[in-house]
Amino acid sequence: MNIHEYQAKSILADYGVPLPRGGVAESAEEAVRLAEEIGGRRWVLKAQVLAGDRGPAGGVRFAASPEAVRAAANDLIGRSLVTAQTGPRGFTVRKLWLEEAIDHDRSIYVAVLVDRSSGQVALIGARSGAEDIEERAAREPGLIAKVEADPVNGFSASELKSFARRLALEGRLAEAAAGLFLTLYKAFVELDANLIEINPLAITPERGLVALDVKMAFDDNALFRHPDIAALRDPADTDPEELEAQRHEMNYVKLDGDIGVVVNGAGLALASLDMLFDAGGKPANFMDIRPEASSRQIAEGVSLLLANPKVKVMLVNVYGGGLLPCDTVAEGISMALKRGGRKIPMVFRAAGSNAELARERLRNYGIAYVPAADMAEAVRLAVEIGRKEAA
Repeated sequence: MNIHEYQAKSILADYGVPLPRGGVAESAEEAVRLAEEIGGRRWVLKAQVLAGDRGPAGGVRFAASPEAVRAAANDLIGRSLVTAQTGPRGFTVRKLWLEEAIDHDRSIYVAVLVDRSSGQVALIGARSGAEDIEERAAREPGLIAKVEADPVNGFSASELKSFARRLALEGRLAEAAAGLFLTLYKAFVELDANLIEINPLAITPERGLVALDVKMAFDDNALFRHPDIAALRDPADTDPEELEAQRHEMNYVKLDGDIGVVVNGAGLALASLDMLFDAGGKPANFMDIRPEASSRQIAEGVSLLLANPKVKVMLVNVYGGGLLPCDTVAEGISMALKRGGRKIPMVFRAAGSNAELARERLRNYGIAYVPAADMAEAVRLAVEIGRKEAA
């Protein structure tokens, strides 16, 4: 789960991370009032949408007077902001984060995340921070410095100071940075985060290190331990179908294709999507049925597919295991279809625990389907049927 910048800054403020003075505004009048309360000569107004690259898209504005604050706020609030990460529709700006503009000599990039290659929590950084950090990292393989935490003991003080020096920080700045890095790691672990990113982390003559922009993401599977974090989810910036799927504990992401996909297991789901793309098909969704899912929860996920008018065919690709046998998936599909949802062609491939029982249940329920012996055949059939239905 991603949260807005203003929410992330509020969380990190409680951990003592140095931040600019700021506040949230939902109107131009509120923005002007905030600027006057904060004081200073310049302010930054930032569109609060769950996407990066806001600056190049015009979602970050500087203002040197209350009149300029008002004009920028009026221009931003209510508009659809399209960035490189939002897709062509963009996100509607409903809130702004207004903060004092911080003069700084230079800035660095720093983040705590899970390194997928090693499975360890890692601290990464670069000597200069900017919105184009991903592009620069791709061009310069040595740009990003990294140190991994010990799974039991975390980071040592010497590791963190050494890491600070790799980012060209010396003396008191290195000491302050090491303390900040330890704080970020503490927040990361305590909050079950997936990512805490500060970009840029400003280096100022008067105040030392100041986090100018913050991004945070959390492990959805751990949100039950953090109801206060879960309450920060912004439904306005989340697809309604995905929200509905989350309520039924389904991992679901809506896509733009016409082949609805029902799969158990994230790896199998990703492989199914890859094979569909390779075969010239376009999946309408990513779906990962969790091992403990009930037939009723599966029915809710299938109902989401049936309610999508773009979906022309449904591809079911399941592998039964000890916790989720194939017949439970078949029962969920039958429940969804019995509710009176749209009748669309279905390709059904099942292997593993109770695979034959799943096929028998579909037949007993009077559910028509096209059987497939393996994944390759299932994908081929789904693509062929989808093309015929779309013609």
